[in-house]
Amino acid sequence: MVDRLTSERRSWLMSRVKGKNTSPELKVRRTLHALGFRFRLHRKDLPGNPDIVLPKLMKAVFVHGCFWHRHPGCKKASVPKTRPEFWHQKFANNVERDTRTTVALGAIGWTVVVIWECETKDPDELRRRLVELVGVTKEAAQ
Repeated sequence: MVDRLTSERRSWLMSRVKGKNTSPELKVRRTLHALGFRFRLHRKDLPGNPDIVLPKLMKAVFVHGCFWHRHPGCKKASVPKTRPEFWHQKFANNVERDTRTTVALGAIGWTVVVIWECETKDPDELRRRLVELVGVTKEAAQ
C-alpha cells in the first residue's frame, strides 16, 4: 500500500508525536490521583525518566504506547508496510531500551509498572489495573 501523504507531510506529522503528557498518560495520572496517590512526574534522576513516580512506594510507572513499545498481542502493535526493516530495527531498539531501563531501576530497588495505551480506554478497567499493579489505595486502607 502506498502512503497517501508526501514524505515531507509524513515527516511533519510524525514530528508531532509527543513523548510526555500524552492522553493515555494523563488518564493514568487522573486515575492515580483519584485513588489518593500523590506522585512526581518525569524524574530525570532515575533511569529512563519514568512517566510517573510514586516515591513512597518505590514504584516507577511507564505509560507505553502499544505501537512504539510493541504491546504483545495488541492490534495497535502493527508494522508499517513501507520500510519494514527500518521499523523492525526501531521497535527492537525501543523494546531493548525498555528492558535496560527496567533492569536498571530494579537494581536500585524500584519496581517498574507498565500501563499500556490500550489499557487506558476503559476507566473502570484502568482503575482496577492500577490498584492491582500499584497496590493498596488510601481508600481501601481506611
